[in-house]
Amino acid sequence: MTSTPLAPTARRLLPELTARQELAVLARALWREGFDDHLAGHITYRQPDGTLLCNPWMVLWEELRPEDVLRIDLDGTVIEGDWPVPPGIPLHTELHKQRHDVTVAVHNHPRFATIWADAGRIPPCYDQSSALGGGELVLVDEYDGPVNDPGSAARAVRALGRADMALLANHGVFVLGGSIRAAHQRSVAIEQRCRNAWHVEAIGGGRPLPEPARSFFQRSDGEGFIGFWEAMARRELRLDPGLIAPDR
Repeated sequence: MTSTPLAPTARRLLPELTARQELAVLARALWREGFDDHLAGHITYRQPDGTLLCNPWMVLWEELRPEDVLRIDLDGTVIEGDWPVPPGIPLHTELHKQRHDVTVAVHNHPRFATIWADAGRIPPCYDQSSALGGGELVLVDEYDGPVNDPGSAARAVRALGRADMALLANHGVFVLGGSIRAAHQRSVAIEQRCRNAWHVEAIGGGRPLPEPARSFFQRSDGEGFIGFWEAMARRELRLDPGLIAPDR
């Protein structure tokens, strides 16, 4: 299966990738952005037939290959693949059941965003790059039961509402998008926002990005911001040219 066809400009910037290749490249690119808490983290990519592509348990994001990617149903049952499904996948399956607008969902414990999640605070947005990707950021406490319990996961998704990003209190982040490009942009921006806010507050504080500049940069919701995802994907392909060999 191939991913959504790219616009002519995007096709010149990046070879057309299969959906599995896109997911593997996304995982590797985000690992370099600080989404690197060992084996933690899940990415799901909804397909036209309603199934989900998902990274497997026991494989680091930095080593993920297209042939490792699983296909699962909305109950988390593996349909295709040789690895086990990540234990926290109910958060994703319940999300995709409730939010049909979401194509890609990213969960991990990135370095700086997790600090703000642990503090139970949403950091100010201090600069334009931290605002890119758009979307609403909320704080969600999903620890009213085991994280692998579908009931607890469903309640967390309901608490998320229609937001596009969440700091999961005492846990990590949940980033949603309508495409791989949008999910990548928002994931990079939320970690940059959290990192820069940490440093700004460490020197005594600063001025949050004012309007109308903030709204201007937030309009780059990832769907129309062609170039950033493609550039980061090209970096991964340069580092591992065999990553886009035909799926096995």
